[in-house]
Amino acid sequence: MSVTESVRVRAPRLPWPGLIVLAAGVFLSITIEMLPTGLLPGMSEGLGVAEPLVGLLVSVFAFAVVVTSTPLTALTSRMPRHGLLVAVLAVLGLTTLASALVPEYWMLVAIRIAGGVAHGLFWALVAAYAARLVPEQQIGRAVSVTLGGGTLALVAGVPATTVLGQVIGWRPVFAIVGALALVGGLVVWRFLPPASGARAETASRFRRGDVALGDVLLVCAVTAVTMLGQYAVFTYVAPLITEVVGLDLGAVGPLLFVYGVAGAAGLAIAGSPLAARPVRALVVAMGLVAASLVVLGLAPGAWPSIVAFAVWGVAFGTIPPLLQTRLLQAAPAGHRDAASALYTTAFNIGIGGGALLGAVLFDRLGVAALPFGYAALLALVAVGLAREAFGVSRRSGSTTDLHAVEPSTREVSTHAAVESDVCSR
Repeated sequence: MSVTESVRVRAPRLPWPGLIVLAAGVFLSITIEMLPTGLLPGMSEGLGVAEPLVGLLVSVFAFAVVVTSTPLTALTSRMPRHGLLVAVLAVLGLTTLASALVPEYWMLVAIRIAGGVAHGLFWALVAAYAARLVPEQQIGRAVSVTLGGGTLALVAGVPATTVLGQVIGWRPVFAIVGALALVGGLVVWRFLPPASGARAETASRFRRGDVALGDVLLVCAVTAVTMLGQYAVFTYVAPLITEVVGLDLGAVGPLLFVYGVAGAAGLAIAGSPLAARPVRALVVAMGLVAASLVVLGLAPGAWPSIVAFAVWGVAFGTIPPLLQTRLLQAAPAGHRDAASALYTTAFNIGIGGGALLGAVLFDRLGVAALPFGYAALLALVAVGLAREAFGVSRRSGSTTDLHAVEPSTREVSTHAAVESDVCSR
């Protein structure tokens, strides 16, 4: 007797407790990375060094990520990921606590390098772990929830530590954040569910000739180029606002807050059905960022520039989670930690290289040239991505975007399932 009744199988609910725990870890990690930026004057006075040297504490942190993330992920590939996440957060907490105690600048540099090593390994683990907790079709939403902790750190964590540091001093702030990171490690140990099944605890390394490696490296290249342009402009956003847009210096803080809130909205969009096809969504987001940058560069007046600034925030807010989602879709489950390590390296190369490129262009062409240069770079990347996305659709003869459709429900025919089972035998 044949069975033709169709049933609706709803996608499982997201594992919210685990994803929120991971997002909290991301919040702490980003807050620790960016602590010196808001506390720079007090740290300069307390350590007896110039402010640019304090700014370099962020650079050495990022440099440690670039150098150690990929090899350290490979070395720890057979270690249980749950325990490794706890250990990494513990190291971040201890190094941040130690930063509050050291009397000399060079000691703080050494401690920040150690913290950067832990930070890079954390970022190689966290998104891949989120992907382990959900089915394939929910990876985009899981990544967006997890990375929401980073957006919250920029919108609330860094400003809060800056204000607190002005009241009680930079050393107590480092101590408080370090203690919170240690508590975060305990929370991960207690409440983060271990991944189960074939995608569970350990990870595999990429080998030369692996089929997925080419796609992973392509995503990493797009990431590095995109972040290069972003940070070439955003590092010098204050003079862009005052010299090009023509607003007062007092408008910089409120506009950065608007940008952060807009970025949070973009993050929500990246986890919604609107971004179920990540490559095509990336093309749209990059086009919007490029258009907003052109508007800013043309300086049409205060309100059009403010709107363009908000559009930039929303559109760019979607890009990192979309790139991370595409990366995790391209990599086999067992290789996602290694892929995330490569992605983290590419991201930090873009951050460091972008600040340097922006400085050169600023010096030679002026700050007004920066948004136009980034817009042109994004346009080239978007064209390349569009060719990939639509080319794959034509070759596959379907409307899917690199197998990235994320339905909320799925129609399953019992009769078809029976026929498939018979054929497999």
